[in-house]
Amino acid sequence: MEREQQPGRRAVLGVAALGAGAVALGGAGTAAAAGPGAAGATSGRGHELPVPTVIGHRGASGYRPEHTFGSYQLALDMGADIIEQDLVPTKDGHLVCRHENDITATTDVSSHPEFADRKTTKTVDGTKLTGWFTEDFTLAELKTLRAKERIPGTRQRNTLYDGRWEVPTFEEVLQWAEREGRERGRRVWLYVETKHPTYFRKLGLGLEEPLAKLLRKYGRHKKDSALFLQSFEPSSIQRLRELVATPAVVLLSTLSSRPYDFVEANDPRTVADLVKPEGLKWIASFAQGIGPDLSVIIPRTSDGKLGKPTSVVKDAHAAGLILHPYTMRNENTFLPADFRRGTDPNAYGDAFGAFKAYFATGIDGIFSDNADTALLAREDFRKGD
Repeated sequence: MEREQQPGRRAVLGVAALGAGAVALGGAGTAAAAGPGAAGATSGRGHELPVPTVIGHRGASGYRPEHTFGSYQLALDMGADIIEQDLVPTKDGHLVCRHENDITATTDVSSHPEFADRKTTKTVDGTKLTGWFTEDFTLAELKTLRAKERIPGTRQRNTLYDGRWEVPTFEEVLQWAEREGRERGRRVWLYVETKHPTYFRKLGLGLEEPLAKLLRKYGRHKKDSALFLQSFEPSSIQRLRELVATPAVVLLSTLSSRPYDFVEANDPRTVADLVKPEGLKWIASFAQGIGPDLSVIIPRTSDGKLGKPTSVVKDAHAAGLILHPYTMRNENTFLPADFRRGTDPNAYGDAFGAFKAYFATGIDGIFSDNADTALLAREDFRKGD
């Protein structure tokens, strides 16, 4: 195992430590991200994040239907350091917050007879899907729908809130964050993902330009803005880098996978290539961090247990990159086998033990559906429990 992050050290990470050199279009590896065991860093302007940073994955999606104001508000009230939004476009070019453009499982669209003829089959990033898609609805039409729990079999209690909230636009989220920031006397951090950017660009619904326009409108286009941009397609981050200076993170799936823009461009590199020192150096030339699948940080063994940590944390820090891996959830079905408790896949397992193992690798933050659990786990880790 690589040198562990010591509890109580590197307790605060400022924007200046988020790859400031790369934001300013400096050379790769010039970023000043603190490595494991380093002292806290600040931007000099008071914009600081605790480390490990707790990111509310789609809000508090362990307790409320994802990407609703109910989910966002609960995550913020719980104390999450950052709240995540995934963006997809409507037919008339508005950006709305849905994890996918396929809204079959996350809204009540199937119960609207007026939209029955909108059900269709599409191929999105090489996967054939049948359902209803945001790009086939105007914003006004989408606003007649209501959100519901995406995985009711696992999170039956969340179904209590089905129909309570509508689909939010990203501009509404920006306005909400500004209001909450004024009331709390601090800025509310957001983590914003462009979903399927190559797919949407081909439809004439490019995400980057309208996103950048909104960031400029609300003053979140600067290198010290309280916002991270993220995408599984590096070219989307490169495109955004030409439009705004907001800190950005390249998301990385499993080692054998390829970003879809690489597939389109016949780029043979896989995630395994991108997490090698040369790949990380390339990412650091236009981004400030990576958001890898947790299996990239600690692979699972053949029996589903946690194996030996890789060198990715050390290598990424050496390249000046921060790491915000995804996603920690409390339920047994999502946890490594050695942290499951009992036989019910939907029951909570030893999430605290899993958090401790991941935090010990020196990661800078983590996405979690259960921000309250993540915050308590961070407190335990800092105390050395």
